Amino acid sequence: MFKNYLIITVRNLFKNGFYSFINIAGLAIGITCSILILLWVADETSFDKFHPKADRLYQVWVNAAFNGKINSWTSVPLPTYEAMKTADSNIKRAVVTDWGGDHLVTVGENRLMKKGYWASEEFLQMFEFPLVSGDASQVMADPRSIVISQSMAKALFADEDPINKIIRVDNEYDLKVTGILKDVPSNSSFEFDFLMPWKFREQENGWVRENMTNWGNYSFQVFVELNDPTKHLAVQDHIKNVLQEHGETENKPEYFLYPLLRWRLHGSFENGIETGGMNDYVQMFSIIAIFIIVIACINFMNLATARSERRAREVGVRKSVGSRRYELIMQFIGESLFISFIAFAIAILMAQLLLPFYNDLVQKKLFIDYTSSQFWIFTLAMIFITGVISGSYPAFYLSSFQPAKVLKGKPTIGKGASTPRKVLVTLQFGFSILLIIGTLVIYQQIQLVKGRELGYDQENLMAVNYTNEIEKNYRPIKLELLASGVVEAVTKSNSSITDINSNNFLGWPGKPDDLRVIFTTIATEYDYTKTMGIKLLEGRDFSEDFKSDTSSILINKAALNLMNLTDPIGTELDLWGGKRKLIGVVDDVLMGSPYQPVKPMFVILNPTWIDAVSVRLKKTEDLPAAINTVKAVFEKYAPAYPFEYKFADVEFQKKFTGVWWV
Repeated sequence: MFKNYLIITVRNLFKNGFYSFINIAGLAIGITCSILILLWVADETSFDKFHPKADRLYQVWVNAAFNGKINSWTSVPLPTYEAMKTADSNIKRAVVTDWGGDHLVTVGENRLMKKGYWASEEFLQMFEFPLVSGDASQVMADPRSIVISQSMAKALFADEDPINKIIRVDNEYDLKVTGILKDVPSNSSFEFDFLMPWKFREQENGWVRENMTNWGNYSFQVFVELNDPTKHLAVQDHIKNVLQEHGETENKPEYFLYPLLRWRLHGSFENGIETGGMNDYVQMFSIIAIFIIVIACINFMNLATARSERRAREVGVRKSVGSRRYELIMQFIGESLFISFIAFAIAILMAQLLLPFYNDLVQKKLFIDYTSSQFWIFTLAMIFITGVISGSYPAFYLSSFQPAKVLKGKPTIGKGASTPRKVLVTLQFGFSILLIIGTLVIYQQIQLVKGRELGYDQENLMAVNYTNEIEKNYRPIKLELLASGVVEAVTKSNSSITDINSNNFLGWPGKPDDLRVIFTTIATEYDYTKTMGIKLLEGRDFSEDFKSDTSSILINKAALNLMNLTDPIGTELDLWGGKRKLIGVVDDVLMGSPYQPVKPMFVILNPTWIDAVSVRLKKTEDLPAAINTVKAVFEKYAPAYPFEYKFADVEFQKKFTGVWWV
């Protein structure tokens, strides 16, 4: 019987080729879209779950009151690291890290820019990233050690054994390879190619040593591992007042523990309460994927029932020779499952072909894991569910025809026969209209945000990572760039124009005692507003003609509105226990999330607190030639580092993908 059903199904498909093509193509396209969406959903929901002790790992966060609301953030003072070790008996380990960054790594003639973390030696024992070579409890014990990934080892040493080999980092430090890591999975909150011991950072960096006892500098990350995760609230009660116990009483800051498994999807807080995050988008796109499948299935049902008269005579003949209704139902559902199988196979092929473009769109490295049992379970479930849902109504509809009426040419089954089809068509159009409207609304919102006033000029503005060689030769680099004929202005700052790397507090005359506002902080050198194309609304910019500018300050329009100063120029503002003279007011600059209002900002002259060099190119029709000219200057004065740059407009566009949605 099964063979007979299969032969009939194949004959029907070839006999009605155009109909079969439409039916299979409709299902295949719907399944393809759903597969791509669900790959993204699966990746987002899998973040950090590969850690063996994921349920026992937490990050130390801070809640503090500002302007009547509670703000939550991840950066903590450095002494938190040692304090956590003895804060509660349920804390098994504590780890401190920096925020990760690109470093130059050199072996012989091989020079690469790779991302690395400074981390305390417990890091690998806590997070248990798999080691190919080395002992997790020992590989970071030596301050001059370095643990590298397999891909980095391959890039630097080819087929040689890297263990005990020397890697030069940032053209300053020689570190010995003591361990090899498996490459960090793409679904990890930590992304790095190598790890360096925190002990070595303490030895070499005076700023770090100065902050080892400073409870007022929130610039570090601290993580803890608990013996018993069910008691994390008790631990939280023990540690929440540590900051206040060490003199940080203003704003009443409190520590709390945030679980590793919630970092990716739920890390959005409002007034101290978790309000969502990426999980909102995971749920939304999961619903969209279901809608698409439902629309494809309804389309299948409608096409099948629309052709009911062509199958009616077949049903009549089969029933007249003794076929029972359930046998006909099984036949039609079997046909549907067969079509679903073909559609799914085509969908997998289409998804595989589209994945490179899709990965570029979502900025991920998604792939279909054909070796995974979960994939095959999903495949069988998708084929079965799609086949049964899309074939159920046609099967019951067609099998209900009465042989006598069918053979007389009257296949109708009553006045209500067309009602289910009308309902299905209405649902199909309803879902489609809902998706189209939702797409248009989101598109218009993004276009509206993209059209916001930026407060600076993106055109021909490039940022170059700051290195120790650039630091030593910044002045000749700047002068030679300006003399090259292709550069209009040059400056350096603690962050590029598309990032915010620092926030601080600022006082002003008339500020209420209970008002505490976080200000975006920019430390820079001369020519900042000129290079960025920022409009100066009042006063002046920093100038080499004024030696007192090291104790001066600029603010933006949002800060001026907050302070409500009627005659701002010359006002003395309170910063870090000292006074700063306000010399200028600049326009608001959109540096952070494009979906948020511009925050109050201040700018100070501090040429030692630098992370990026910004270069304003002159308008030119030969941009590649201008870039090569700039490259030649940087390579002349900073030959150890590969020349890498980013354009402001490209970096700004990245804010509309990934976590920038949140």
